[in-house]
Amino acid sequence: MPNQKKKGALLGYANVIIKNLINLIYVPLLLHFLGQTDYGVFQMTNSVVFALTLLSAGFYGSYVRFYMLERAKGSTDTDMPIRKLNGIFLLVYIVVAVLCLIGGLLMVTYVHQLFHRGLTPDEISLARTLLVVMSVNVAVTLFSTPFDSYIIAHEQFVFQQSRQLLTSLAQPFLALILLWFGTGAIGVACTQLTISTILLVLNIVFATRRLRMRFMFTNLQWFQFKAIVVFSFWILLNQIFDLVNNNVPNFLLGAMASASAVTVFSIALQIRNLFFSISTTMSGVFVPQINRLVAETDDNHVLLQLMTRVGRYQMILFWYLFGGFVVIGRYFIYLWAGAANTDAYWLCFIMVLPIMIPLTQNLGIEIQRAKNKHKARSLIYVLTAAIDIVLSVLLIPRIGYWATAIGYTVSILLGTGLFMNWYYHNHIRLNMLYFWKNQLPTIGTAIVSIGICLAGTRLLPVNSVATFIIWGVAYTFLFGIGTMYLGLTTQEREHAMHFIHRKDRHEQSH
Repeated sequence: MPNQKKKGALLGYANVIIKNLINLIYVPLLLHFLGQTDYGVFQMTNSVVFALTLLSAGFYGSYVRFYMLERAKGSTDTDMPIRKLNGIFLLVYIVVAVLCLIGGLLMVTYVHQLFHRGLTPDEISLARTLLVVMSVNVAVTLFSTPFDSYIIAHEQFVFQQSRQLLTSLAQPFLALILLWFGTGAIGVACTQLTISTILLVLNIVFATRRLRMRFMFTNLQWFQFKAIVVFSFWILLNQIFDLVNNNVPNFLLGAMASASAVTVFSIALQIRNLFFSISTTMSGVFVPQINRLVAETDDNHVLLQLMTRVGRYQMILFWYLFGGFVVIGRYFIYLWAGAANTDAYWLCFIMVLPIMIPLTQNLGIEIQRAKNKHKARSLIYVLTAAIDIVLSVLLIPRIGYWATAIGYTVSILLGTGLFMNWYYHNHIRLNMLYFWKNQLPTIGTAIVSIGICLAGTRLLPVNSVATFIIWGVAYTFLFGIGTMYLGLTTQEREHAMHFIHRKDRHEQSH
């Protein structure tokens, strides 16, 4: 299992790197083939349809916990308790997939009423077709969830990340072929549906044949189903928060501003999502371990040490990327998305800085869920999501996409910043003073490195590919040296130096 974690994490980061390298080419090509307005319609429709995933009601986040509880009692995969658990989850997701298709049909029926203020008749017609294809895609994805959850519970991270790597490579390739033949945004949506169907088949085959996943649909334990529903309900409220922050802004901009405004904001969202993907790639491989620790010992000292160590690695990755973006990001967006979307730089700056807090503490989310203490977090997040919506609705007519960035920032600072750190410390009994004390060296290193580079760019501005590379390398060097001697512990620094020396000896021997 440790080998699966290590390889899974490495494959996960390879997936993130490859996916974002592909996006460097893919997004400009999408903008070229689709145009500013059709691209905005595509992103807006995708955000609206994603709301259908709420129908899963948080069941995705609950399977691993209940599976580990059964394993802690001594049950094996072939025993009736786990087979019945699998049966309950499969039945739930069959119902969810059907409801998703019904919800998509309703959105198609009322698409004109939803978007007639912000979209033209042709754009509404495109949105209607996209809603059909994307709704089917979400239904297929949801039906795949029970099998995906079973694979994660068995810590088969290599298969999971290899599958995602296949998606990262195949989806843009197939989409660009269809775009070349003039299928437009509809072709891109059909590509997503095709890939999701292939992934569904792969999940089913791997779970049932390789991992021997079995189902039982008779004499189901409905008291267990009730416990799962209650547990999942609070995850649902948290998903509503994520949905509001990640998808509702595009809907509001499409309904109250314009498709072009959606495009600019979507560019910023794609960069922001890069930070989320890097953080969750590392934390995702620890989900089964955390649920197992809580089910067996529930030792807060062990949990805090794990959260702090993983959080420090996440903090290093966050500030390396964010600091680099601050220094050279404006020119990057100009090259990548064009002059029409350069406001995305400041949108990213406003939205990404506060997510440092949740992205370095997301193991805490799994600790809460494993302890079944995630109710308060869900409630406070719904409140901050409401604040986000109110601020956006009030300010969009005046300042456009800046309103959605402000609403998002306020909700993050209040929810994941102030409240969650207080809750972790006082109710989960995780020493957050200890956690932040271990993060301060990395933050200080990053601020100093950014300050030096920004001062330098006043003398040598980032206005060409050459200066872009020069300042990217300069920041990497400054931050790398500072992290080596301040951000890492003595043991971690010794491991890093040992790895470097071993690599040098290997190269010399060849």
